[in-house]
Amino acid sequence: MKDKKQLTKAETQVMNILWSLPESKGYSSEIMSKFPDPKPALTTLLTFLKILKDKGFVTSEKRGKSQLFCAVVKKEEYTRSFMKEVKNTFFGGSLKSMFSFFAQTEDVSEEDLKEIMELIKKK
Repeated sequence: MKDKKQLTKAETQVMNILWSLPESKGYSSEIMSKFPDPKPALTTLLTFLKILKDKGFVTSEKRGKSQLFCAVVKKEEYTRSFMKEVKNTFFGGSLKSMFSFFAQTEDVSEEDLKEIMELIKKK
């Protein structure tokens, strides 16, 4: 995901909806229907989709009078890149420091820690 910019909170919300649709594709009406209330104005959604297109996260294809929007970047790819940036920016690149931070600041049960360790061992 090189040269892609980070998403704002609102852009992330649009992308999460698009990623949740079959094949990560949808028309603005489908995307809008997935927004929680209060829903944004259609013009606002279309502005965000244009920004996402300009940033290289989304493409669109004209289908009749409508545009079909498609996520170009996969959620896993963006999440991996974003979390790597968080690790590097806030934890000096140390995964151990990042895990330690979350273990201390979140309610992580002993059972959760055991499950995490099992997942790590399987890798």
